[in-house]
Amino acid sequence: MSESSFTVLREIGILPLDDKSEVHFSIDVYRNFRYVSVRRYMDMDGLSAPTHDGVTLTPQIVQVLAPKIAALPDEPKDISNTSLGKFAKRPGICMVVGIGALKGERGLVLRQWEEEKGWTKKGIWLPLSKIKEIKKLFQDTKAALDEQPEDDF
Repeated sequence: MSESSFTVLREIGILPLDDKSEVHFSIDVYRNFRYVSVRRYMDMDGLSAPTHDGVTLTPQIVQVLAPKIAALPDEPKDISNTSLGKFAKRPGICMVVGIGALKGERGLVLRQWEEEKGWTKKGIWLPLSKIKEIKKLFQDTKAALDEQPEDDF
């Protein structure tokens, strides 16, 4: 594999959002760095194409974040607006995760923060109405990372 090539190592699952969009969870590698991708895809003329909406998470972030998401109640009405944490991604860049609203609907927000610039455009919102599916996707991602050590990817 070329040092600069992008490769999907393992598809974890898909979270359908509506008739035209879905969120894909996968474990990928780029420039010999392994990460978890949570990216929205749109159906365009029968083809599923990635959008700019999405984030990459280090395996270490997923190891800590998955149990926090698993601990959320199964009923969206029982989940309060709260921060689940700020997680270091690399020096000067972190991922902020919490419960927030978008266009009047509450969801799980994953957004990147740069110490020098503030919020970046990198982020994704996952509706709380799908919290059970979201919890399963994060648990499945953590399990895939646990079962296959980094050296084997």
